[in-house]
Amino acid sequence: MPRLVECVPNFSEGRHKEVVEAIAAAIQSTDGCSLLDVDPGASTNRTVYTFVGSPDAVVEGALNAARAAVQLIDMTRHSGEHPRFGALDVCPFIPLQDVTMEECVECAKEFGERLSMELGVPVYLYGEAVTDEEHLKYRKSLPQVRSGEYEGILDKIGKPEWSPNYGPAEFVPHWGATATGARKFLVAYNVNLLSTKEQAHRIALDIREQGRGKDQPGSFKNVQAIGWWLEEAELAQVSANITDFDVTPIHEVFEACVEDAKEMNLPVTGSQIVGLVPLAAILQAADYYMRKENLFILDESQKIRLVVDRLGLHSLAEFNPKERIIEYMVETEKEGPLVSMQLKNFIYNVGYRSAAPGGGSVAALNATMGAALGSMVGQLTYGKRVFESLDATMRRLIPPFYKTMKDLMGFIDADAEAFNDYMTALKLPKSTPDEQERRTVAMQRGLKSAIDVPMTVIRRSNELWPALKEMSQVANINCKSDLQVGARCLESGVLGAFWNVEINVKDISDEEYKTKLLTEAEEAVRVANENCSAILEILRNRKE
Repeated sequence: MPRLVECVPNFSEGRHKEVVEAIAAAIQSTDGCSLLDVDPGASTNRTVYTFVGSPDAVVEGALNAARAAVQLIDMTRHSGEHPRFGALDVCPFIPLQDVTMEECVECAKEFGERLSMELGVPVYLYGEAVTDEEHLKYRKSLPQVRSGEYEGILDKIGKPEWSPNYGPAEFVPHWGATATGARKFLVAYNVNLLSTKEQAHRIALDIREQGRGKDQPGSFKNVQAIGWWLEEAELAQVSANITDFDVTPIHEVFEACVEDAKEMNLPVTGSQIVGLVPLAAILQAADYYMRKENLFILDESQKIRLVVDRLGLHSLAEFNPKERIIEYMVETEKEGPLVSMQLKNFIYNVGYRSAAPGGGSVAALNATMGAALGSMVGQLTYGKRVFESLDATMRRLIPPFYKTMKDLMGFIDADAEAFNDYMTALKLPKSTPDEQERRTVAMQRGLKSAIDVPMTVIRRSNELWPALKEMSQVANINCKSDLQVGARCLESGVLGAFWNVEINVKDISDEEYKTKLLTEAEEAVRVANENCSAILEILRNRKE
């Protein structure tokens, strides 16, 4: 999977289409960068760009955007609802896939140094990029760095404590200053109110971490918020930046705003996500509303639909998950070639004169089908009047089958890929002692990878036996044969995976690893055999 950094530069221009598009074009023209979203706002006079790429590519993309902006934005003429202190107001780097926070800090520092040298502008570090003990007191958060906004730069930039990290310690009128740093994923989230700007700001003061000051902290950690008026929609908003949605989820901010608005007799008319949002943040909200309303929803797309409805995310513009949820944009969970293949073609691929896909992929498929049949029987029991007394039981039993079914599908491809890695290692040169050593290391690594896949199939499959046994005792009797097939599929998945472990582990040189693994795998087969037999006996004796 590619190494991905997300970059979300905020430029102080949201009213002139040609400027917004020119900056977007500069990002798009950068090799290795994928522009995912452009979100301009007329009232805020600000545009948020979201793009991803390798660490080197996103630094270059951000610089290209700044090079375009310096020709087109004049801060001496800028005004807008959003706090700002520069043409390129803030440029954060966020680890997205196989990249560390430390690497994003290096991105921010490289970007800040190059921007200041090329454009001759002051640049401040913030967030995780701030490591100087003195600066940690007043430069850790973006609001601290941006205090006084553009109009206050002239007064503070000459003070020693406000000397920029990069660039001249002087006021550059056409540009202002830029903040750059590294941070976790920030969710820009606004709640819509039919109120005045001042009333919205009162609610913002209640929810934000800073609150009303030192002695009056707000309700939520990791939340920055203000109230403003959105001219184009003729409503006010509580505008929040949620800097850690694991600490403060989106739905908690929304519900708190609803409660405050109710006390003030103000109507809430939905909410808005600015830019992109992680799937996990949406699913958090789905879980909350499912628990709150005692709902039972399995499908991911339906969970998203629930959240869109409960948060009113369609209120200002359509919320299209494929264009707003970051995982869907970058396709980090793209299906493998075997899983996405037509069934007929998969069978033909197994039947060809080729070692992969082979028994390991078929074993994973069998286990997947066992889980799928458990899910099917549960859903053919749930919601039927004749089995109404079992609804609570099915709500508990179905999710593990459904989740395991989805998870195990990936191992159909993973087994073939692991085998191919081992075959690649076999073909490495072995003419010299160094080449022989590298080949041996690669082969051992390939073998362990080829073993890890079936071992995971074994472990995940065996987790389902208690649920399958309970399902067999009470579920829709008309699905008896489906459960019998499901039990055998699950058992054959475990057995097939075991045989793949057994054939590969014999060539492992680490004897301790080999012994431990075989002991676990043999015990897992015993567990699968016993549980399958017990379930088949239960089903054989069931009459209704």
